[in-house]
Amino acid sequence: MKDHRALTPRQEALAERSLCAAIASLQTVEECRAFLRDLCTPAELQALADRWAVVALLEAGLPYREIHKQTGVSVTTIGRVARYLVSGNGGYSLASERLNGRPHTHKESKVG
Repeated sequence: MKDHRALTPRQEALAERSLCAAIASLQTVEECRAFLRDLCTPAELQALADRWAVVALLEAGLPYREIHKQTGVSVTTIGRVARYLVSGNGGYSLASERLNGRPHTHKESKVG
């Protein structure tokens, strides 16, 4: 992660919150896609899309090696996604559950 020596932790938190508010303000998939394409480099956007694809495959119960074979995502990254899916902030689970029409069940979610 980039070190912002000139920013205080409070300023960092406010900047992150502002980014999240901007994303939450978008109303369609196409608006979100345009925003992300402006915000991210192609490589950053691909990395985000790869991680999101890994979530669905982990939820389907595929082994890490099979996920790697299907996506080309490193086993290390797959493990990181799996760890956050189970004990992260609850964002992966919340988004997945909402997109799949399931009620949010992550008991220790920090989202909200």
